[in-house]
Amino acid sequence: MAAKAAQPPNSTTGPQVSRNSLLSDLVNLTERNTRLAGHVARLEQRLSEACGQDAWRATGLGAPTDSDTLQRKIDHLEQQVAELRDQLSEREEDLQASRATNRELMTQLNSVPHRPR
Repeated sequence: MAAKAAQPPNSTTGPQVSRNSLLSDLVNLTERNTRLAGHVARLEQRLSEACGQDAWRATGLGAPTDSDTLQRKIDHLEQQVAELRDQLSEREEDLQASRATNRELMTQLNSVPHRPR
């Protein structure tokens, strides 16, 4: 206790910190706090937008993200279907004509008297 009594009440045992140094630290920390607050605000905005888009898609109200490409593909496929239907119709007509010809030939074969050899 005698050693403590020997030191004056205003003296410090560690390194001295100046008022200017403390003010400089305060300014730097204030700027850092401002930057971090802006960063947090931007992250909150991005999170809000992402959640909103997810909710929009989940409800089925949102359009597909690539609707133009999907529409072009639909148009192309519809054109292919129309072409294939035309081809099928032509082939059905050819088949019907072939069957009719086959029936006629069979009728002719059956009406000709069979000649033994």
